[in-house]
Amino acid sequence: MADWLSETFRSEFGWDHLETLVDIGNRMAGQAGEMEGLEATRDALADAGARDARVERFDLQGWVRGDSGIETPETTEESIALPRSPAGAETAELVDLGAALPEEYESTDVEGKIVVASSMVPEYFPRYIHRTEKYQYAVEGGAVAFVYANHVPGQLPPTGSVGGSDGSPIGDIPAVGVSSETGARLGRRFDGEEVTVTVDCETPDAESGNAVAELGPDTEEYIILSSHVDAHDIAEGARDNGAGTATIVEVARALAAREDELDTRVKCIGYGAEEVGLVGSELESENADLDSIKTVVNVDSNMGGRTLELATHRFDELENAAQRVSERFDHPVSTVPRMVPHSDHWPFVRWGVPGYMVSSNSEERGRGWGHTSADTLDKLESRTLREQSILLTELVVDVAGADVEIPHEEPATMATYLKEEDQATGMKKTGGWPYDFE
Repeated sequence: MADWLSETFRSEFGWDHLETLVDIGNRMAGQAGEMEGLEATRDALADAGARDARVERFDLQGWVRGDSGIETPETTEESIALPRSPAGAETAELVDLGAALPEEYESTDVEGKIVVASSMVPEYFPRYIHRTEKYQYAVEGGAVAFVYANHVPGQLPPTGSVGGSDGSPIGDIPAVGVSSETGARLGRRFDGEEVTVTVDCETPDAESGNAVAELGPDTEEYIILSSHVDAHDIAEGARDNGAGTATIVEVARALAAREDELDTRVKCIGYGAEEVGLVGSELESENADLDSIKTVVNVDSNMGGRTLELATHRFDELENAAQRVSERFDHPVSTVPRMVPHSDHWPFVRWGVPGYMVSSNSEERGRGWGHTSADTLDKLESRTLREQSILLTELVVDVAGADVEIPHEEPATMATYLKEEDQATGMKKTGGWPYDFE
């Protein structure tokens, strides 16, 4: 054990790849930088010692950000278009819905109006409300445009996709992101006033892909070790998700040194087009024999804190494996049994495939710097990458063990869990409910 441990603790391999990714700049799905990142990840997996490294390409509905704006009776406000927003210009009365909870939409007439919705979810509310759910309530209420206001102070407008709830890649009404300060000013000064929201964008045909490589024995059963390579075009995408991709290539390097300990094949995947609807992982799941997947270890935005946080989706054996690793290294690992119906594990987990969503423990509520121009390398630490890579390497070796059985669940069971956590409501609203039963 000492050799791989010491090598990983001293390694610069993953951090060098993180720098490669952030220095590309724009890694937006379907654009040139994303493919550059996918090819760099393919090469890093090969250099790590994984075999058959490749990029599996697929077609994609592209989206290219143009200008956007908000014109009020007295001011011109800074904004950014939200990905998958349609182009358009709408002039209408502004209505500020604050946190834009479902009951606020129910009690407010938004038809023909421009809705301002904060990214905040109050602590008293029992579940997280995703941006796309707030957008969809506005669409169904007849709003003509949507303004998404960051709840974190700092003059940073947020980005994030608003693809259609019917599965179409483009949303129904123009949508922009504004900073917390701009959102507060719009609500204070112009609630009830007529304003104009404008979005310019292009939607060309495009190409994305998945960077894939393999380690371990050539078994029919396999483990997926994954991250997503794409990021939004307004930032470096350091934490979301350069961090996750740097981690899986570092883990791949350590696993290559421990390949004779692997009882199960490990398929490493750097997905494309996660930020615009989990496109790469959806395609992978559609083409996979789900019964052959032992578990999924998906790493997304994991370096915001030093302590790993593993969402286990109520799979007891995943909880047990994480605790074994924590005890083996006398190192904290946080586990939570909740369902996380976002990121690239979900196209598998929703059908009962055991899976971890790997992030980090943080006191932040919401994305923090994520999905803003401040998601930059200077906020991350190389020691966090090394420590987490060591723990995740051990976790993959553990769950790959021939003596470790991780039973799959029925889709109906996963649906029941989502209902118990009150997540089904939002998923149905946004078209993300995958089951043909209630």
